[in-house]
Amino acid sequence: MRPVKRYWTRRLGGAACVVAIVLVANFFLFRLMPGDPVATVLDPRFSPEAKAQLEALYGLDQPLGVQFLLYLRRMATFDFGLSFSTQRPVLEEILERLPNTLALLVPAYLLSVLLGTVLGVIAARRRGHLAEKAVLAAGAVSFSFPSFFVQMVLLLLFAYVFPVFPLRGSLSIPPPEGTWRILADRIWHLALPVFSLVLLGFGGWALTVRNLVVKVMGEDFMILARAKGIGERRLLWGHALRAALPPLLTLFLLSLPGVVSGAVLTETVFSLHGVGRFLLDSVLGQDYPAAGGAFYLLTLITVGSNLLADFLVQLADPRIKTGGEESR
Repeated sequence: MRPVKRYWTRRLGGAACVVAIVLVANFFLFRLMPGDPVATVLDPRFSPEAKAQLEALYGLDQPLGVQFLLYLRRMATFDFGLSFSTQRPVLEEILERLPNTLALLVPAYLLSVLLGTVLGVIAARRRGHLAEKAVLAAGAVSFSFPSFFVQMVLLLLFAYVFPVFPLRGSLSIPPPEGTWRILADRIWHLALPVFSLVLLGFGGWALTVRNLVVKVMGEDFMILARAKGIGERRLLWGHALRAALPPLLTLFLLSLPGVVSGAVLTETVFSLHGVGRFLLDSVLGQDYPAAGGAFYLLTLITVGSNLLADFLVQLADPRIKTGGEESR
């Protein structure tokens, strides 16, 4: 167990260093940006007493070192302070928008993974046939186009030229009455954004799964299983895909931060009331507490996904060891 403990000590230490570096960069980079953040908080019509109270509230009257210590304490307790623009607690703003972001990203990501995995296995099974060429072509096209371009085209076609879907927003104004009507209205608003993310995301998965399965199909244990008379379908779905599970699981978890950050563009294009658009508005408006809190949570998601990927991969494949004598 000693090599395992050393491995996880190094991994946790490295994760802590990454979080510390991001915290330092997060604090200083925003303060080095051009512009005066105080002007976004303090109205010129405020009295000197009111300005002093607001400066004390945000810690803007303190030296930079004291501001940094206050910032670290708030990050450790998830007390991100008040947003400059909305004058509301940042955590409250993020939690209010989080359901909309999850409703967008969770089905889009799961559908992308499912569709890409099925198409990748089909392409690996039908090597040299039209099915493989179609999957490879569709995957390459899906993987190549910039997301904002595809989403703008979809919005133009299916929300403006042919108004099948709403042009903007997460809910109609005024909202419909009744729980089921509200749910149906939300699904109607999210259908086009989710479809755009699936269209953009399945291609990379299809190409990756196809390459992994093709590689596994050439391994000695697969040749032996085929020689024992195991059916091709069972061989493909039960053996090859299972052997490719550890790298796919790693890719699934390591892609989560990119999916979350991709919500910034999607929510901006479709005018959705989510965390991604809140992050963009915070950066553009020099809203230090809001931007710092959002970037901090994104860092935790990234680091946590890496650690969880390591743990689950070792759990899925006991042959993977963690250094020392066990890896020899």
